Amino acid sequence: MASNSHNFMSERLAPSKRALALPITFLILLASTLSIVSVTYYFAVERISTQSQTLKVSTAKQNFLSFDNAVVSTLWQPGSSTTFEVPDSGGTTNIQPANNTLTISVYDNASIDETIFNSSIGQINYALPFSSWPSGLYFEGDSRTITNQSGSPISQLFLANNGQGPQIQLQYRPLVTYASGETINGQEVTNVRIYIVSLNGSDTVALQGKLPFKIACTSVQSTTNSFQISNQPESFSIAAQLNGANGSVSIPIPSTSDGSIINLETVISNIAITRLTS
Repeated sequence: MASNSHNFMSERLAPSKRALALPITFLILLASTLSIVSVTYYFAVERISTQSQTLKVSTAKQNFLSFDNAVVSTLWQPGSSTTFEVPDSGGTTNIQPANNTLTISVYDNASIDETIFNSSIGQINYALPFSSWPSGLYFEGDSRTITNQSGSPISQLFLANNGQGPQIQLQYRPLVTYASGETINGQEVTNVRIYIVSLNGSDTVALQGKLPFKIACTSVQSTTNSFQISNQPESFSIAAQLNGANGSVSIPIPSTSDGSIINLETVISNIAITRLTS
């Protein structure tokens, strides 16, 4: 009799346990599903955010390539001007005419060692609210502080991080050209020209949003220094320091037994970037 009673209770408990297991299994599945959905949503949002940031940086890069083209179109042409509107890419446009010191020195390791230029030439940058792009990436030009290569752009447009966050920087490095072949009083003559872009006449700007500007070449200044060298140097070096970076170019100097003459001309294109207001 007792055995029959025990079997009866076991038969009643078995369905009860199975009934209890179903909700528990459902809760486990629901928790797992919610966890998977949450993780998927998180990564989806992160991916969308990263793509949005990349798009804004890419847009800002294209905007400043166009800005640079507008500036370059006015160089070396006094009185020429154009207008350009910086679109809103979520960052801050900064025009800093008093920043970015350029120092240029010339030397031949013998009789010449002279600083011929030491002044700020200005800089434009676009402070980005975020960026996953690598610092030091160049969109125009390269890392050389001074160049004498034919076809090498005078512009330097690159991604930098100055400790206050990522920014797209636009500045103009000196460009050197030279020619030789003439002889005066038995001395071989080499004509060297250094081109410099100065933004000193621009407005100081630190603003967000769409910003229209007028870009004008206000003047072109030229100064010439002549060096007579009695020895026979093989080269003449021009060193530049711009925004803390150093570089130099070396120019071959032909000479006779009487020496050589170096005519060094510095040409400065003064550019004024002014904000247009309605």
